[in-house]
Amino acid sequence: MALRNLLIRKTLATPPLGILGFRSLKTFSLPDLPYDYGALEPAISGEIMQLHHQKHHQTYITNYNKALEQLDDAMSKGDASTIVKLQSAIKFNGGGHVNHSIFWKNLAPVREGGGEPPKGSLGWAIDNNFGSLEALIQEMNAEGAALQGSGWVWLGADKELKHLVVESTENQDPLVTKGPSLIPLLGIDVWEHAYYLQYKNVRPDYLKNIWKVMNWKYASDVYDKECPES
Repeated sequence: MALRNLLIRKTLATPPLGILGFRSLKTFSLPDLPYDYGALEPAISGEIMQLHHQKHHQTYITNYNKALEQLDDAMSKGDASTIVKLQSAIKFNGGGHVNHSIFWKNLAPVREGGGEPPKGSLGWAIDNNFGSLEALIQEMNAEGAALQGSGWVWLGADKELKHLVVESTENQDPLVTKGPSLIPLLGIDVWEHAYYLQYKNVRPDYLKNIWKVMNWKYASDVYDKECPES
């Protein structure tokens, strides 16, 4: 009995592998683009795409990994104050990684179907919720042009209410911050780094032209997966 109690005490005193430093910390890496940097021209220049992908997205990933490493260390030490302080860096840089990973998939060269209007169930849902694709584009462009500072404009699907929504988020907040049932179908980056080298401060021109390389097939695939017809 004494040996059994000793084994129990030792087991309880040993932290699980998933809590402290006995696991390898997962890190994130920059995803490859499914097209060349210049493939979206003239809508988006190759220079912007390369800078956006290699510098800005990579910076979010680097800082995200750093914050997660610091969080892991703080958790192992039971440092509650540091854990709380790290939340803003994790949200900002983690959101930047999540949002940009979606953004690259939202775009496609014209020769690969970029700009072709949505078909099937998503096309029907857009007509049903907004009246037409043109009306949706107009609403998202207006939302993006009016967004003060930096952020994103989203077309999302509400899985609970079964309808499409247009939302904007500040900074690098992902769409899920507007509601846990929202699934991002399309996201447009309206940070200046996404367009300034080409469009200067004329954001509406950028918003007008990005639809020429919008990958509606990707959005349709996500919609069909997340919102299957009953």
